[in-house]
Amino acid sequence: IVRNNCTMLEGLQASELTLYSILIFLFLENLVNLYLTRRQIFVYETSKDIPAELRDVMKKETFEKARLYGLDKANYEVFKLLVCDIAISSIELYTGFVAMVWMRAMEVTARVGLDNGSEIQVSIVFLLLINVIGTFKDMPFKIYSTFVLEEKHGFNKQTPAFFIKDQIKSFLVGQMLSIPIVAAIVYIVQIGGNYFFIWLWAFVGVVSLVLMMVYPVYIAPLFDKFRALEDGELKSSIEQLAASLKFPLGKLFVVEGSKRSAHSNAYFTGLFGAKRIVLFDTLLLNKGLPDDSTLTDDEKGKGCENKEVLAVLAHELGHWKLGHIRKNIIIMQVQMFLIFMAFSQLFKYSPLYQAVGFPPNVQPILIGFLVIVMYVLAPYNTVISFAMTILSRRFEYQADEFANGLGYSKELGKALVKLHIDNLGFPIYDWMYSAWNHSHPTLLQRLERLKSLQKKEK
Repeated sequence: IVRNNCTMLEGLQASELTLYSILIFLFLENLVNLYLTRRQIFVYETSKDIPAELRDVMKKETFEKARLYGLDKANYEVFKLLVCDIAISSIELYTGFVAMVWMRAMEVTARVGLDNGSEIQVSIVFLLLINVIGTFKDMPFKIYSTFVLEEKHGFNKQTPAFFIKDQIKSFLVGQMLSIPIVAAIVYIVQIGGNYFFIWLWAFVGVVSLVLMMVYPVYIAPLFDKFRALEDGELKSSIEQLAASLKFPLGKLFVVEGSKRSAHSNAYFTGLFGAKRIVLFDTLLLNKGLPDDSTLTDDEKGKGCENKEVLAVLAHELGHWKLGHIRKNIIIMQVQMFLIFMAFSQLFKYSPLYQAVGFPPNVQPILIGFLVIVMYVLAPYNTVISFAMTILSRRFEYQADEFANGLGYSKELGKALVKLHIDNLGFPIYDWMYSAWNHSHPTLLQRLERLKSLQKKEK
């Protein structure tokens, strides 16, 4: 009895140490984010003059709009960080919220006629419950961000009906994808033996690659309308550019992103064989329409001219030609392997479960995975995330240099400025905030690099 009591006391002390270690790191990480955001807010509040590099292309009125938009977003970011990332997350951890949801999932599993002795079935019900709770928890912030913040600055194009329909579809698709994956993960851990992490890594790796191929063809069209790019000068020029780089272009699409937001973008999809290039209609001059009579006065004249669109695509194709996509996939696979290996070494450690409210000897696999990945490995994830941010910025510079090598330096610079203006991007950033948060170099940094590349060529 004495030995058992000592063991229980040691377990309790270990679980408390684990819980407080998680809470302390969570607080410190968010404190750093809060400090960096406050630095950027100071930049928004004190920057009143347009940078010299943009005075010929950016109006004072646009600069002021971008400043206020950035300030509003930063203040919202601080509020959400304080409420969600610090207050709610700490309360949930300290009160054992996850354990309570798991116990509720066991009750619901039995009530609907399933076997609450089956960890896979309970895990599925738990996943549904936690996702429903998370959806309602995030909904006020999504509504504010869409219908207050973005609406105020002219970017929201969604109606309430469109928003509700979009949220429902997003939730249903998310559950259809996540439920079988989670069930398979629990099953592999149960039957995989001591080296289950290898099988788990192989399974998740294959699923990730399949989703990359399936998403643009079957899932993305559920949320946005895609149309084939019309025959004309732009289409011919894109096909010629792709052919000159031996890019296996399959189809060219325009996505009607303007029904969701006024922000613009371009990307390509596909891992094997023919690939798709997708242009947001907001990227194209007058949304790529031959007749601008259907556009509002605010929409007319926005977007990039054909040569500037080609410059943007030259940059994107640079990522493909330079192997950035392949390198990122390899890094992602190595990361997953290391995470699963760490999980295999830690998931039987009882204090991890007691730290989040579970009684001794109750160790659900899914809970262990979530606790280890989200909290135990949080310091590692933070370091890796920062390293990937640095690598991403390096890749962006390389892709810009690639576009410059194709003769698109001037057009790319113009496109970057136009997109920045159309999206009300603020051109001035605190260096620490930018280094920590931005996967892309700032506009001024990219323009300066393009200018230096042009000088070298001359």
